[in-house]
Amino acid sequence: MPCPLLHRRNEVIQVVITPAAGKRLIAKAITNHLAIQTALRSGTIVVVAGTTNGYVAEELLSLCGNADGFSRQRFFRGITLPPCEKTTDTGRLPDESQFPGDVVIQKGTWLKGMTLFDVLDSLREGDVILKGANAVDLVRKQAGILIGHPKGGTITAALQAVVGRRVRLILPVGLEKRVSTDLNSIAARLNAPDAVGARMLPVPGEVVTELEACTILTGARAELVAAGGVCGAEGAVWLAISGTVEEEASARAVLADLSGEPAFALE
Repeated sequence: MPCPLLHRRNEVIQVVITPAAGKRLIAKAITNHLAIQTALRSGTIVVVAGTTNGYVAEELLSLCGNADGFSRQRFFRGITLPPCEKTTDTGRLPDESQFPGDVVIQKGTWLKGMTLFDVLDSLREGDVILKGANAVDLVRKQAGILIGHPKGGTITAALQAVVGRRVRLILPVGLEKRVSTDLNSIAARLNAPDAVGARMLPVPGEVVTELEACTILTGARAELVAAGGVCGAEGAVWLAISGTVEEEASARAVLADLSGEPAFALE
């Protein structure tokens, strides 16, 4: 099959989106999110390190004019690689010396060198934490995060502000991470005393996948209709997008800009 980008059939746009293009789409949508725009003007945004959030940080910093000095490489605390690649038992690369920290933006200014932990206690209602996820239940619109740290890692720290002080939690997560089982059931299995490996924490928050991203950016409705591919399209998703004439025109323009997004790379 050729590499289709946009098709028009029965007033529905069909588009193939690779995981990297999906990350970029989500990131662009985040910059248009009302809560993000408000926090950029008068609050604090914490982009917790992660591969999808690397794209989010790029887009937000570009919007603020602060992008110089930021790189997506090593902007993560843990990562999933092919089984043949050597990592630590928490999914980290052996060399963690290049970890740049999280991205903290306060009133539109990047506070370089800061992490979630540096500003956690000062976060208040109106501020936003962006945290990636490892699993997403599309039916219940819930995300789950794999836990490798014995104290629960960044998400348990973030929840202090989210639950304790009503800080907004937004969860950018690609459709390639969808699961068909209730995340609470998965968590019960992975967190059992006799289990081994990573644990799972289902979290409250606003999930933003490529589906929500399409609506945020264009107003059109997107639906997952198929998935998969080869030769660089592994993990790709097929979306069917529909809306008004104006919304569909906007969707075509947005999606066409994503066609050349290169695959994520560490180097």
